[in-house]
Amino acid sequence: MAFKQLIAAAIAATALNFSALAEDPIKIGVFLPLTGQNAFGGQLELEGVELANKIKPEVLGHKVELVVVDNKSDKVEAANAVMRLTASDKVNGIIGTYGSSLALAGGEVSEPAKTPAIATSATNPLVTQGKKYYFRACFIDPYQGAGAATYAFNTLHAKKAAILKDVSNDYAIGLANFFDTSFKKLGGEVVANLNYNSGDQDFSAALTQIISEQPDVLFIPAYFAEGAIILKQARELGATFRIMGGDAMDNPETVTIGGSAAEGFLHTTFPYDANMPNMPKAAAKFTKDWKATYPNKEPNVNAVLGYTAYMMFMQAIEKAGSGDREAITSELAKLKDFETPIGAMTMDKNHNPEIPIGVIEIKDGKRVYLGEVKPAL
Repeated sequence: MAFKQLIAAAIAATALNFSALAEDPIKIGVFLPLTGQNAFGGQLELEGVELANKIKPEVLGHKVELVVVDNKSDKVEAANAVMRLTASDKVNGIIGTYGSSLALAGGEVSEPAKTPAIATSATNPLVTQGKKYYFRACFIDPYQGAGAATYAFNTLHAKKAAILKDVSNDYAIGLANFFDTSFKKLGGEVVANLNYNSGDQDFSAALTQIISEQPDVLFIPAYFAEGAIILKQARELGATFRIMGGDAMDNPETVTIGGSAAEGFLHTTFPYDANMPNMPKAAAKFTKDWKATYPNKEPNVNAVLGYTAYMMFMQAIEKAGSGDREAITSELAKLKDFETPIGAMTMDKNHNPEIPIGVIEIKDGKRVYLGEVKPAL
């Protein structure tokens, strides 16, 4: 009888242990700029993460808990945010961030902490280069820059290009350099490559010089706040050439700030649009879920990237069979043909996903998806 009681007690204890295990949450840290210069993009990405968490709130029988920290659009705060997530909150993985400079700062902490992280829209190749634990949901600047140059040269038939970039921003510098290199390789000429600093509001001197060079296209790898001002000032000065930007201009505020000057503006982006033809199944599901959750907001690519990063973690955790950081890292590296709203994702050896590049044009004040471009690398 005593033996039977002992067995019963052991079974009960085991059941309690499994119950407790199931109650332990999987913690996903989220470090995004929710205040400061990049707050608008960070808030959109957070909405995407929160939507994904609502759609898939559990994994392996565990509740998924989001631990959100504002990196305040600041490099030091970004490092501090990741320090808190890894050392204090002891998260199983980290989503973030919007902005390459912030991701680079955060990676200096997450890497030695051996915590897997997925950058949402940090496109500078250095974010994942040489890193074991950092991955990304977005394409990289060499690919995007080459795509923009290819579109400018082959589709716009531009032979002369000018570049105006923020010399204090890693994203802008990288994208400008790759556009410059690719455009020249295609046979084009870069007639001006000028700089400004973050926070500048008057671009008239640089734009006047650029206009004098008579380019066919101006490439501005800017964030939307400054980029929209550049659009306005360029048109006010009489510029008639086409103007292109990168994914950081893919924001509703570009039209809000730029007004009529945004008409005809082109930019590269991730291959998603709420009205795109032949929408893939995963994109259609995201769009439906988004509209049900945020009926008064248009779906956007930043939210898609936040959503995608979360789902990448869920896939890796399920494949790993646990919340172990090393196991999750291993499974992220092996992602292959994983269906996401931005296409079937396969992770390359540098932890960059192989996904297409979309092209957007502003027409009648609205974002119109023109299709995809294959970079002539």
